[in-house]
Amino acid sequence: MKRLMDIMGAAVGLVMLSPLLFILVILIRRRMGPPAIFTQRRAGLGGKPFILYKFRSMNDAVDERGKLLPDDARLTEFGKFLRRSSLDELPQLWNVLKGEMSLVGPRPLLLDYVPLYDDTQRKRLDAKPGITGWAQINGRNAIGWGEKFALDVWYVENYSLWLDVKILSLTIWKILKREGISAPGETTMPKFTGTEGPRK
Repeated sequence: MKRLMDIMGAAVGLVMLSPLLFILVILIRRRMGPPAIFTQRRAGLGGKPFILYKFRSMNDAVDERGKLLPDDARLTEFGKFLRRSSLDELPQLWNVLKGEMSLVGPRPLLLDYVPLYDDTQRKRLDAKPGITGWAQINGRNAIGWGEKFALDVWYVENYSLWLDVKILSLTIWKILKREGISAPGETTMPKFTGTEGPRK
């Protein structure tokens, strides 16, 4: 049932949102240049690598040595809007349709993080990564890594179709409220180093 809901949700979403997706591609290319889609290898089910799709939110500004500037210096105003509204995540509907992601699940993170997980945190890889998840409606990037991973593991161990419906419904509310977009003082989240535990 979960896979069926994913296929139907992603397919309907891509069709209904196709005019918006087309407009966003044009705006991103005009404001930041091509490409409009940002791709990155992320850890999927079982830690298997896959290519994640997102709308680009940063430009390619470099310093005098030709090195890319820090993320906060390259994040454009339009990019900030895309992130606040979560519109940058829409291309992941294609990942869902391909079966690499689910509508709901732990967020797909960098491959570099996989060796840093402890035995409990590694359980988050037992489910397909999602566009939204239990951690996203319970703090998103405003909570620490330890707390976020604990929420991910709770989802994996307590999954139900009803829980997915609840998360999808609450995600819409969270997007409208624009809560938890970034950690204090960060563009999104600080890098995970494998040392942070749950907040007390």
